[in-house]
Amino acid sequence: MYRAALRRLVVVVFGAIVGTALVSLSIGGLVGSSPGRAVTLGFYLVGCLFLLAGFFTGNRGPARVRSEGDPGSTGFLGVIFGGGGGGRRLRWATLNEQDETINTSAVYVVIGIVLVFAGFLVDSRHALF
Repeated sequence: MYRAALRRLVVVVFGAIVGTALVSLSIGGLVGSSPGRAVTLGFYLVGCLFLLAGFFTGNRGPARVRSEGDPGSTGFLGVIFGGGGGGRRLRWATLNEQDETINTSAVYVVIGIVLVFAGFLVDSRHALF
């Protein structure tokens, strides 16, 4: 079970690295930047965006908005015709939803760290050895 999950994570991280590099090279070519600089900035930018997404996803609270299909939710017509109080209806997230939130956050943070580290490795301004 863990092998399959690790394999999927490696595929997602590799896809993020390759996708970021390709988009960075194409944008860098359009603006006249060197390929190394374009890839470095792309890795840094996308990595930081993934880190931010992971932070905000992980800090989501336990309350969720009820969907339109829930019996206790109030839709637009229900508010107009007196079917509800007009406020948002909230419910507590299930344990599975909370686990999914934490797991999604962890995946985003891992991808972000790997991309920032890849940008550091590609960056020609800093010598590693």
